[in-house]
Amino acid sequence: MITGELKGKVDRVWDAFWSGGISNPLEVIEQITFLLFIRRLDDLQTAKENRANATGEPIENPLFPDGNTPSGVPYSHLRWKYLNDQPPAVAYNLVANHVFKFLQAMGGQDSTYAGHMKDARLTIPTPGLLIKVMELLSDIPMNKRDTSGDLYEYMLSKIASAGQNGQFRTPRHIIELMVHLTEPKPTDEICDPACGTAGFLMAASEYVRAEHPDVMRDAAQRTHFHSTMFHGYDFDNTMLRIGSMNMLMHGVDRPDIRYRDSLSQSAGEDAEKYSLILANPPFAGSLDHDTVATDLLKMVKTKKTELLFLALFLRLLRPGGRAAVIVPDGVLFGSSGAHKALRRTLVEDHKLDAVIKLPAGTFRPYAGVSTAILVFTKTGTGGTDDVWFYDIRADGLSLDDKRQPLLPEGQLGAAPREPFVVANHEKNNLPDALKRWKQRATSERSRARTEQSFLVPKADLVANDYDLSPNRYREVVHDEVEHTAPADILADLRVLEAQIAAGLDKLEMML
Repeated sequence: MITGELKGKVDRVWDAFWSGGISNPLEVIEQITFLLFIRRLDDLQTAKENRANATGEPIENPLFPDGNTPSGVPYSHLRWKYLNDQPPAVAYNLVANHVFKFLQAMGGQDSTYAGHMKDARLTIPTPGLLIKVMELLSDIPMNKRDTSGDLYEYMLSKIASAGQNGQFRTPRHIIELMVHLTEPKPTDEICDPACGTAGFLMAASEYVRAEHPDVMRDAAQRTHFHSTMFHGYDFDNTMLRIGSMNMLMHGVDRPDIRYRDSLSQSAGEDAEKYSLILANPPFAGSLDHDTVATDLLKMVKTKKTELLFLALFLRLLRPGGRAAVIVPDGVLFGSSGAHKALRRTLVEDHKLDAVIKLPAGTFRPYAGVSTAILVFTKTGTGGTDDVWFYDIRADGLSLDDKRQPLLPEGQLGAAPREPFVVANHEKNNLPDALKRWKQRATSERSRARTEQSFLVPKADLVANDYDLSPNRYREVVHDEVEHTAPADILADLRVLEAQIAAGLDKLEMML
């Protein structure tokens, strides 16, 4: 969680951009990312130099080699510490005309990073503003990966509204929960088909580093980690640049972050390629059939993006591959033929592992939409015996637009840094959700449906038309006596729900 002091420093950087005439939040984030990346490269070079001095060996793979760039400028003049000591006009010329060419050449000409950076340029309008921003950024501590993640989280929170395609950032603590649910392994190939700034991929890389430290000591695993483990798609070039640099700053040298309109392009080339998908795809409502890839329409006949993305995930996963993805509530109980068919596919043809309900305020201030996490495994042969349900009612932050932390930093997230205090459960359900997820084959099986988590056998799902809404199966307690909600009331609610859904479908067709 970002500290008040760090928050204040970022605010001053942000204010400097706005005062200098740059008001587009994504442009501000992109320019800050470029500058932080330059600073990070200098820090890495300094670490290499210190290591070489300590061991008496040559610098291994120097980022700023001896000699000059192709344009004749010494590589040493592109380093952050050199730029910071120059007059504004000199520093501005070096950054605008030489540093960006240097950044574009990194990663090799054939890397996806090089492709995204080819159009990158400095848009800070004046030398004075550049030096002011660099001075402010120099005061921000970047010696820990967590700090970099916190910094990105806070900067992204300044995007005050969702994008035109329904894009909004996924809070880091929700990403953390999903990564811990799926436990990425060094042998995984991980994909986010709507990667944005690559938050899921970055968190997965951090998890692998922490849980499998040997990955960096084995040559084959290290190569896989840096080159073929992480894959992301997006169709926003700004997001692609930010995502690529985000991964590079978090220690992944050649991430596969590339341009793709996931729903409009055939997934044939990547079919059954990935072993893990982590995603929070945009929910833009409906697309025209003409713009949707035909291989997805063969799987599910719909124009709804949330259903098309689920079909895409199944298409991309290899047999045995697993996924943790966020969906709007309508996916759980929608009454259209496409909704029911896709839920049936998850239950009957694959292995649906869990439905985890998220609080309605999870994505404020961007959206108040109710959502859930679906966790499933692609099998092609079924395998669903029971589905585990968990109703998260509190995630550690206030559920209003401010999203203020309700607990000390060490008690937040799915895997708190300090031993979790059970009394704090009412304000943060995530540690309990993760603990009970690991117990779903043992003690969770005896939990009553009045509890916050419980298992539902497949037969009950089938009997309820594959409805995945937790409230369909939850039992309630009234006057300290356990009983199910009256059947006639439930029936009336389902009729009303079906009528509303049918009306929405008709309206969609008219539009």
